[in-house]
Amino acid sequence: MPSSDHRVRRFYERSPFPGYPPRDSLSALRARAARSEVARLLGDAIPPDALVLEIGCGTGQLSLFLASSGRTVVGADFARPSLRLARDAAIRYGVAARFVETDLRAPGLRPSSFDVVICSGVLHHTPDPRASFASVARLARPGGVLVIGLYNAYARLPLRARRAVARLSGFRWIPWDPVLRDRRAEPARREAWLRDQYQHPEEHRHTLREVQRWFRENGVDYVRAFPSALFGEEPGELFAQAEDDWAPEALVKQLGWMRTLGGEGGLFVAVGSKRD
Repeated sequence: MPSSDHRVRRFYERSPFPGYPPRDSLSALRARAARSEVARLLGDAIPPDALVLEIGCGTGQLSLFLASSGRTVVGADFARPSLRLARDAAIRYGVAARFVETDLRAPGLRPSSFDVVICSGVLHHTPDPRASFASVARLARPGGVLVIGLYNAYARLPLRARRAVARLSGFRWIPWDPVLRDRRAEPARREAWLRDQYQHPEEHRHTLREVQRWFRENGVDYVRAFPSALFGEEPGELFAQAEDDWAPEALVKQLGWMRTLGGEGGLFVAVGSKRD
């Protein structure tokens, strides 16, 4: 039987994620980023002179968006078909992002080199997300920022319920998925979302407290979560220190993410700062 790692690699070789819409352009990419609050906040928070790594970049859309403002951005992934799409888009857009092939669990990149390391939607698809995070954390320079996007254990529950219904129907019926509904006119991107969210061979789910423990184990100070894990607080600055870190409050907020994040898969972001 193929190993989990082999199955995941083969999965992304067959279905690069996320796909590009037909007749895509740099202006369309920026318009999509404008609709993503995380992308907008990253664009505002990352200085123009920062050296940025997106590890597990997939087809490179976030890397290209960040590089389109003149930043130095490296996108890294282990799936060659995804990297080919990313490089083709960089040429098409005229954006100077660099894309390299590497495995985030043993990255062929210099440790302590990057001002900002982004790893979103990736660690939860590795066999051991905790160990994978340790490999990623080593790439940030002292004082650098880590931005980690993961499926939340609570916010993922609505999609898991939709997936159970989908499997019972042989994937002929998938109820209440707003992304599939919005992509009805884009069959390729619709199929990419369906495979990534409903048919992935490896998936884990995590709580904010668990990720904070990973941070402590790897010399990373917790900065904040997005969405906020505090009542009455939304960050104007993604890299600004949260006002508090109270576990019961964070738990209640994560339960609320089932409503706010559950429609699109339950991905949350944790931000940390590498200690000097």
